[in-house]
Amino acid sequence: MSAAGATAALVAELAAIVGADAVATGPALRPYLADATEVRAIRGEAEAAVSPADPAAVAAVLAWCSDHDVPVTPRGGGTGYAGGAVPAGGVVLSTERLRSVERLEPELWRARVEAGVTTADVRRLARENGLLYPPDPGAGESSQIGGNVATNAGGPHAFKYGVTGAWVGGLEAVLMSGERLAVGGPVRKDVAGYDLRSLLVGSEGTLAVVTAVDLRLIPAPEAAYPVIAGYPDPEAGAAAVLACLTSGIVPAAIEFLDAEAIEVVRGAFPGELGEARFVVIAEADGSEDEAAAGRAALLEAMGEGSVTLSGPRDRGEVAALWRWRDGVGLAADAKLGGKTSEDIVVPVERLAEAVRRSGEIAARHDLAHCSWGHAGDGNLHATFMFDSGDAAAVARSAAAAAELFSLALELGGSISGEHGVGTVKGGQLRNQWPAAAVALHEGVKELFDPRGLLNPGKKLA
Repeated sequence: MSAAGATAALVAELAAIVGADAVATGPALRPYLADATEVRAIRGEAEAAVSPADPAAVAAVLAWCSDHDVPVTPRGGGTGYAGGAVPAGGVVLSTERLRSVERLEPELWRARVEAGVTTADVRRLARENGLLYPPDPGAGESSQIGGNVATNAGGPHAFKYGVTGAWVGGLEAVLMSGERLAVGGPVRKDVAGYDLRSLLVGSEGTLAVVTAVDLRLIPAPEAAYPVIAGYPDPEAGAAAVLACLTSGIVPAAIEFLDAEAIEVVRGAFPGELGEARFVVIAEADGSEDEAAAGRAALLEAMGEGSVTLSGPRDRGEVAALWRWRDGVGLAADAKLGGKTSEDIVVPVERLAEAVRRSGEIAARHDLAHCSWGHAGDGNLHATFMFDSGDAAAVARSAAAAAELFSLALELGGSISGEHGVGTVKGGQLRNQWPAAAVALHEGVKELFDPRGLLNPGKKLA
């Protein structure tokens, strides 16, 4: 059979499983061939994309693909920065139609949602019921819970509340064979076996396809007050971060922007930044009294060495500050038209060094640069900006990113804090982990997916 005939047969058989309207080919397939790394010319290929409407259909698609040796690339909202949803042939399996809120139990502080529900919808649902779902990764309106689980996504408030996995009580997933698997669930404690839930969280779709997630919620804090301070250099700002850690409270978030990131968004700042060359934003939350006391403690801790200092309490001003912070990534995108933004992690006491040396890497590769991120976690979004139409600059950004990963390991950190490994960081785990740990990773993959059909070329490649 010709290649065209084989593709036609594949499409026909998948359409028989999920319906013709749930199979994309031709021009309709194009949106499924890239994620947020497309600006770096990272685009894949596939014979078709399917969007099953329920977990049973997901299982049937995977079983068919397994029987016919067809690779499958799981896809959520396509907001990833590591190329994890970019296919290398075969079929893209999108969870976009898995949008049911299966259960909401506010009195028990929990919900169960399908994988295609967006992060923003979960946060809104919690808020409307007086609760909080703390994880707040970027692109919340389009990123999906299944993708958040796959990458163990973080966000500014991960400092106090933890990354996505901390809020996953259980999940339903489908193995490459088509077998459906449920691990964890509504119970708050379960130490009876190996922690398969945590194994699947962060596995980037290489072990199974997540179809539904049991999420933990908490009562929403009564108040949250940020404090923002500007400093003359990274060293003074990093000292302020350490002062926050010893302030006597647990801040909900501790964020930073370096001098170049400040300039990218200075015009949108709802106030004055003066001569600041490094900005720290910390937030205290809890009851009204707790948040007010935390704000006072942060103002004192962050005041030393600062050139600007403020702590808004008005709800509108607080919202404006966080909108400004959330807009850094989009502003960096718009600066020159493209960016490579990597999420390295270093020990918090090495933050200033990492910021300075990432700038030096950019200079060596003749690239514009800025850094921002989650200071309390030592998590930098070290970003190289370029004209996306300049192939040479795109290539230089990839070389700069490789140096950045080496820097993270040199400083005792990690190649990824929240974006995952995908294809962008392919092979880097072998630099970070000892050989025995890599072998265990490979053994886990072999056990779950012995023929390597599920999201091939990702994570360990």
